[in-house]
Amino acid sequence: MSTPKITQAMIAAYDEYTHLTLDRRRFMEKLTMLAGSGAAAAAIAPMLAASKASAAVIEENDARLDTQEIAYPGGSGEMKGYLAVPKDAAGKLPAVIVIHENRGLNPHIRDVTRRMALEGFVALAPDFLSPQGGTPENEDQAREMFSKLDMAATVANGEATRAFLAGYEKANGKVGAIGFCWGGGLVNRLAVASPELGAGVAYYGAQPPAEDVPKIKAPLLLHYAGLDERINAGIDAYKAALEKDGKTFELHVYDGVNHAFNNDTSAARYDKAAADLAWSRTVAFLKKYLA
Repeated sequence: MSTPKITQAMIAAYDEYTHLTLDRRRFMEKLTMLAGSGAAAAAIAPMLAASKASAAVIEENDARLDTQEIAYPGGSGEMKGYLAVPKDAAGKLPAVIVIHENRGLNPHIRDVTRRMALEGFVALAPDFLSPQGGTPENEDQAREMFSKLDMAATVANGEATRAFLAGYEKANGKVGAIGFCWGGGLVNRLAVASPELGAGVAYYGAQPPAEDVPKIKAPLLLHYAGLDERINAGIDAYKAALEKDGKTFELHVYDGVNHAFNNDTSAARYDKAAADLAWSRTVAFLKKYLA
């Protein structure tokens, strides 16, 4: 059987499903219509989704890292997370919060956290579903749990994570944040709420209201996918507000790529060239402002 052709309409349908405007039954109905048959839709659906079976870029037991599951104080309860620290670091390191997509703290985000640690950071990926018992194995269940999160409490848990890392014994007191999709939106919200955030990097994240931009103190690096019409609709207003208020920021739109282009476990949406370029910019940006 030849590899099914994946169209932008299929990717757009998956984006609707991922962000809770379609349930799975309606998504598969729409995909079947677009693909021409149920068999084709069944073959295409796993290619659109992120695959837990994809190989990690950095293995869990990489000898260069110390990794552990941790618990720490949140805004109003216990937070859980995954911590990765370089083993042979000379002196204290800058710290980075790695914020997951709307599937929660999964193997891919743990992998990204290890990648960040190997760039020379103390890296912590919080589980923002901790107030509901943590990220479940079932991704559909996880997506539904996100709709029940209290955003003010979630931002407070982000700030508590920043405070925890600022005082962590192996960190230098400077803390940045990087987030993807839902996590990119949370980076923007955290930048509004936290005057002590050292830097923020948002990958295809929803923008905060323009009237909140004056509260932002942290320098921002904003990555957007050229084909991501839903998120990109907010770029112009956000950019104008940042410029008007004299904020420090960089904004990059990667032409011809889709939302989630950084996620290498999603075969249909991952774009290696864009992901590599965005990552190199991210690491340089965080080192500049957190060192």
